[in-house]
Amino acid sequence: MFARAQLTMKSAFFALALAALLPGLSSAQTAEREVDVELVLAVDVSRSMGAEEMEIQRRGYAAALTDPQVLDAIFSGLTGRVAITFMEWAGDGNQHVVVPWREIATPQDAQAFADLLLSGPSFNMRYTSISGAILTAVRLFDGNGFKGLKRVIDISGDGPNNQGVPVDEARDLAVANGIIINGLPLMTTTGTYGRYSIPDLDRYYIDCVIGGPASFSVPVTSWETFPEAVRRKLVLELAGGVPGANQLPVHRTAGEASTDCLIGERLLWQWDFNVR
Repeated sequence: MFARAQLTMKSAFFALALAALLPGLSSAQTAEREVDVELVLAVDVSRSMGAEEMEIQRRGYAAALTDPQVLDAIFSGLTGRVAITFMEWAGDGNQHVVVPWREIATPQDAQAFADLLLSGPSFNMRYTSISGAILTAVRLFDGNGFKGLKRVIDISGDGPNNQGVPVDEARDLAVANGIIINGLPLMTTTGTYGRYSIPDLDRYYIDCVIGGPASFSVPVTSWETFPEAVRRKLVLELAGGVPGANQLPVHRTAGEASTDCLIGERLLWQWDFNVR
């Protein structure tokens, strides 16, 4: 029952999102500054995240952005500068830009960004809308004052999409507009999964979330490894490198089932509305 109802609503939801998005995509751009990369850091603050975990995320990104290897990646580009914004997200319509677009061309620029990132608290919000985060991130590129050689959304999260437009359709819209989506699936539950989470989140991100040329996903299996994962991921994104084989999508074996990109929505309906 749920599957039929969800598929019936799927195109309607997406049509509404597309109608809202396209005016922003077509607006005129003026006085754009050329950079190597325009990067949206989109970070999950849904209710499954505790205060300590949200602080680890903020501090991990702040440390990575000022790391010598990340700075080398930034300064080694054609222009030697990038533009970055940091957004926290949860349910559909619950997105908050923590640090607006800033150019990073010197170590001082990176430190200033990190200081802003650490200057305010994070707040939990309900639900998990990866698709809402993607669509909001796409709009953030419009009129931001920069023109990147590539545009990237770096999205991290600890569960599947369970609200808003179907995640694979939001991904496809972003990719169709020349945007790359990379993933940082947070598999930090040590085997204990909540009612809305799934054990194979890394596969879900590969099949349903990431997209675009040389897109990749770096799973995080413990909070202790989070800072290093963020640093490694930023180096790859900002230097334009190709991730190692262990980070690239793997080929399916014969007979292996494809990922259900609506699994998060099904779990939400199963537990909250008793629809199976």
